[in-house]
Amino acid sequence: MRIYLYFIGKPRDAHANAIAEEFLKRSNRYADCKMREIEPSRFDLFSKHASARKIFLDPAGRAWDSAKFTEMIKRAEMEGQDLVFLIGGHDGLPLEWKPRADVLLSLSPMTFPHELARAMLAEQIYRGITTLRGHPYPR
Repeated sequence: MRIYLYFIGKPRDAHANAIAEEFLKRSNRYADCKMREIEPSRFDLFSKHASARKIFLDPAGRAWDSAKFTEMIKRAEMEGQDLVFLIGGHDGLPLEWKPRADVLLSLSPMTFPHELARAMLAEQIYRGITTLRGHPYPR
């Protein structure tokens, strides 16, 4: 299983981006995790990751707790399926991409800067992976 965290738009807050990078670096001990900026007009997410489960962050999406999020990671590991997460830009997700998501996920009913959403998502990825490994981090 590989985990991809894609985001649209330039990272502006180096500190928040560093937090996301740190959590993904820690996650790499247990799974292959990558994060990068994409430009939707130049990147075909659906052909590049045809068989991956696509989870797009959206304010109107489902609200999962950490246990449900961890269960999704566990299922992907058992099935050998890659996970692709996408955080939209300041205008949100590309309109033509949104209906093609396997899951629309909301981190919170509140609005956060995209850099902070990246950090929060990366932390949940790390929390989920370490929970499955019996690591003490999630206590």
